[in-house]
Amino acid sequence: MRSPNGPLRVGVGGPVGSGKTALMDTLCKRLRDKFDIAAITNDIYTKWDAEYLVRSGALAPERIAGVETGGCPHTAIREDASMNLAAIAEMRAKFPDLDLVLVESGGDNLAATFSPELADLTIYVIDVAAGEKIPSKGGPGITRSDLLVINKIDLAPHVGASLANMERDARRMRGARPFVFTNLKTGEGVDTIERFVIETGGLA
Repeated sequence: MRSPNGPLRVGVGGPVGSGKTALMDTLCKRLRDKFDIAAITNDIYTKWDAEYLVRSGALAPERIAGVETGGCPHTAIREDASMNLAAIAEMRAKFPDLDLVLVESGGDNLAATFSPELADLTIYVIDVAAGEKIPSKGGPGITRSDLLVINKIDLAPHVGASLANMERDARRMRGARPFVFTNLKTGEGVDTIERFVIETGGLA
């Protein structure tokens, strides 16, 4: 599934607070010694997520770019991805041997999707704290993403969420498409995500 025109582009989407930036940070740190990587983040009026990745040491600062999308973050990853495509082109000019570009969407809802022009693979992150019914609500992020990440499983007992019910609904909504339960704070489930990016993305 790798693009013939350059690096593999992986879109990371999901609602505000679900763990998108934490996943970006984790993937950068786990893959940076194996592949030539850059990261692009989207925020509405700031570059907070990009600045977080710089502060955390996810990648060298020049390999991280923040895109300010304005009031509609969905448009910047779907209908008009030009700002993100320009940011990727700039990274490719600086780093011609890029293997992988991770693109984090701005905080969005279940209806948001990445344009195929922008992302070769899509990962959608939801969190248990938002309620066990989230997988059953559907929407393109739930049903059509290449990998669904159900994060913050440690919070399930505190919010009365049943992981068994979430698993059942994820299977029902996604069919054969994969999903994984994670706790990004402890690293639980991250091996599966890393393996998915490498193998499904054709980096192996």
